[in-house]
Amino acid sequence: MSISNEINPARLKNYLNVLNKQFIKNMRKLYSSIQYILLAIILATSFTLMINSSLQESAIMDELAHIPAGYGYVKYFDYRLNPEHPPLVKIISAIPLVFQHLSFPTDSKAWQTDINGQWETGNLFIFKSGNDANTIVNWARLGPMLLTLILIFFVFIWSKELIGIKWALLPTVLTAFSPTILSHGHYVTTDIGATLGVFLSLFYFVKFIQNRSKKNLLIAGIAYGIAQLMKFSAILIIPLLGFLIIIFSFYKGFKDCAPFISKLGSSLKEFTKLIGYLITIFIIGYLLVYIVYFPITQNYPMQKQQADTEAILVSFSNKPGTCLFNISKSLNTEVVKNPMQCLTDLDIWMTQYSITKPFAQYLLGVLMVIQRATGGNTGYLLGEVSNTGWWYYFPVVFALKEPIPSLMLIAIALLLGCSKFFKNIFTAQSKLKDRFFNYISLNFAEFSMLSYIILYWAYSIKSPLNIGVRHILPTLPFMYIVSTQILKNWTRHNFEITSGFFRNLFMAIYTTLKTSIKMSVIIILIAWYIIEAFIAYPHFISYFNEFAGGKFNGYKYVTDSNYDWGQDLKRLGTFIKEQKINKIAVNYFGGGDIYYHLGENHAVDWYSSKGNPKYEGINYIAISINNLQNVLGNPGPGFKIKPEDKYTWLTKIKDPYNPDYKIGTTIFVYKLD
Repeated sequence: MSISNEINPARLKNYLNVLNKQFIKNMRKLYSSIQYILLAIILATSFTLMINSSLQESAIMDELAHIPAGYGYVKYFDYRLNPEHPPLVKIISAIPLVFQHLSFPTDSKAWQTDINGQWETGNLFIFKSGNDANTIVNWARLGPMLLTLILIFFVFIWSKELIGIKWALLPTVLTAFSPTILSHGHYVTTDIGATLGVFLSLFYFVKFIQNRSKKNLLIAGIAYGIAQLMKFSAILIIPLLGFLIIIFSFYKGFKDCAPFISKLGSSLKEFTKLIGYLITIFIIGYLLVYIVYFPITQNYPMQKQQADTEAILVSFSNKPGTCLFNISKSLNTEVVKNPMQCLTDLDIWMTQYSITKPFAQYLLGVLMVIQRATGGNTGYLLGEVSNTGWWYYFPVVFALKEPIPSLMLIAIALLLGCSKFFKNIFTAQSKLKDRFFNYISLNFAEFSMLSYIILYWAYSIKSPLNIGVRHILPTLPFMYIVSTQILKNWTRHNFEITSGFFRNLFMAIYTTLKTSIKMSVIIILIAWYIIEAFIAYPHFISYFNEFAGGKFNGYKYVTDSNYDWGQDLKRLGTFIKEQKINKIAVNYFGGGDIYYHLGENHAVDWYSSKGNPKYEGINYIAISINNLQNVLGNPGPGFKIKPEDKYTWLTKIKDPYNPDYKIGTTIFVYKLD
């Protein structure tokens, strides 16, 4: 029997095809693994930057209220502190603290009888109860850092689904190395929690709309509840989701060729169905809110909760019980002019029953946010001090605090997006309706993000509450993802292959070169962006881009949580030890305690109207730049600064903007010769 040495060409071809497919499959796995390794490196680097910055900083202003509040929730199941913010971030921050042997001032007046005595309780707990303040602050900040890492991870996950695993790294890097996110991502405040909550809520809502299952509906409801437990501004999700289901309903009803009545009927049918789903999402979400609020309000005495609620909400009405639909009494026929009165009465009524008191505390927080949002706050912007706000506040602050490379990427994407939009309107052959519905069918997630960005920015610009760039932080991840989607399309070039060899070769080289140039621009900008994060370290909160002169000059344009939140007090303590300063006057803004960090024998609380401390034998004065700008700036319309508060005595002997020493970025020290 002879054995043939000939190879079957067909079998060889099949074998090579199998090898080729297996090779491609293995390469894709390897490429995917590399992407996840890069993601892990990004997460680790971001965490390292945050924690090392945190260890060098003292407590910032809002942490003085949030840390003791969270500890009270977790340790004592009592929600008497800080009701104006939802509890989830504070709970997560307090969990590491309950495993430590800490003394909490439950016998103090601030806890026992004061109405929302959060600031004094915080000062007593962190600095005056025998606890190590640095340990408390550092452990509490691990919670927000964890939330920041989760946010970065989900930005990668959603980006991967929308624009592919390779391009998903771009918005991930922009999120992970944003100076704004690196700063507020390690503080015990609600801003990073709000960003994560809104992101999860929109992510899982879109996922449910595109893949309707009971599982996705449940997760969408839970995500909505998480958002509401992070920050009350997440309530803006409600009109957003309502708008999105209207748009999606019309898309589903009008996308096909059919009589108008038939299309309208299909749209209404889809809308009715989606409204039912949306109500279910809200029910699940608020059930989660109730589940979280229930245990942490159980030890809040009912009588005190009712008294506190009435006292806090007195600004809504001086006549409790005058609502047209007064639940606490029989039906009342008096028509109420103040629309908030009904909610106020409802809130007070709910405090009287153990089953409703958790929702009473939640509603109290919502009403307190409405109070504050309408009242504004004192702030400094471009040389002016005002408590009524500026409509251009957030555009200016964003332009000065966002790194220039990301501004350029966003600007390129915005120009490309607008160009394509107007081109489609004026030059496309198909109907505008058809093009819009085609866009919705292919880019519903992107449309949802854009809608949220527009809604939130419009609300923020209109609001007199100008509290810093952190207020628009929830829009940043969406801006990065949408911009990346547009940039990806910008770099993509195809050409038609014709019969001419040299023409095809030329077009291939030209297209490759064009794509390479665009990719090089993006890579250079991303490298610059990452470098900016390391330049900002460890003063992330004070970061300003080169347009504003960098992190040491941003105070000239805007202060408060954009620049000075009290983070440099520990550095001032180190300074007076190194300089061997025996006594120093301090006008400090922040959540630290000057006596704890500087020493009771060294620090003297001071302010402008007390005059020159030199006359009391004190040769140095340290002033937080936030306090300084709020009195040296020009008062806006209707705002007055008392003459004795303007540091006139200091400006006569010193240039206030040229201190003898600058501590960190925010505390100016003057030697009084």
